[in-house]
Amino acid sequence: MGGFDLVTIIVIAANVIITYKALNDYGFFERYKFNIGAIKASERIRMFSSGFLHVNSMHLFFNMFTLYFFAPIVIYNLNSFNFLIIYCVSLVLGSYLSYYFHKDENHYSAVGASGAVTGVLYSAILLEPNMSLYLFLIPVPIPAYVFGIGYLLYSIYGMKKSIGNIGHDAHFGGAIGGYVATLVMLPVLLKTSLLMVFLLAIPIIVLFVMHKTGKL
Repeated sequence: MGGFDLVTIIVIAANVIITYKALNDYGFFERYKFNIGAIKASERIRMFSSGFLHVNSMHLFFNMFTLYFFAPIVIYNLNSFNFLIIYCVSLVLGSYLSYYFHKDENHYSAVGASGAVTGVLYSAILLEPNMSLYLFLIPVPIPAYVFGIGYLLYSIYGMKKSIGNIGHDAHFGGAIGGYVATLVMLPVLLKTSLLMVFLLAIPIIVLFVMHKTGKL
């Protein structure tokens, strides 16, 4: 599925315009990226503004490409306004989880819409858990809920092992935002799709338990 709603166009356009402004203006990029030290110094706008910056065109493309495919599912089920709320809530929660796990690393920085996009992705999976996803190098369709659970479990592994130059914690925080916001907006899912609600909560529970037991 994929398509353009006016709100989706506005969100994608904002990411493109702000990213290219930042790529051509180093001072602008530095002023609005996620940075622990600056946020501690009360520059909290970075918790939000960093979600519209990307390190390069490919980083921007993959985030917007994913958004293009999954935003219509959320919009169809919840409407454009609620999609925008989910996007923003996921962006901010992604930043907060990154802040929480890196709060003692003053030089830690990050950019990207990945947290917001992952929140939209997880919301879409919660709304349509039985849709099939096709991934690169895997020739068979994967049920969306299997991908969602696997992706977040991998994110926990990535957080623990610090794999790659990737904000796994922002992805996870974004997914939590999308999951919780969707249930608040459509609580009937707790009756009609209780099993899926529980299954998609498993990685969140695992993260909580690992953190509480000092394993993360």
